[in-house]
Amino acid sequence: MTTTEFRVTGMTCGHCEMSVREEVEQIAGVESIDVSAQTGRLVLTSQHAIDDDAVIAAVDEAGYRAVRA
Repeated sequence: MTTTEFRVTGMTCGHCEMSVREEVEQIAGVESIDVSAQTGRLVLTSQHAIDDDAVIAAVDEAGYRAVRA
């Protein structure tokens, strides 16, 4: 298992978290996602390393910005 953490800016509520979760969970190989508007963190686990650019693009599609923590 691989765990990867990102800082996400712009999230303010549960709806924001859900939007990010829906986009990131579409990435092949993602096993679980923990996203928090309160802390501005996105932590995902996967069987293999997930391309950072894919995660950043998914978060961007949800309307937010992410950087690898």
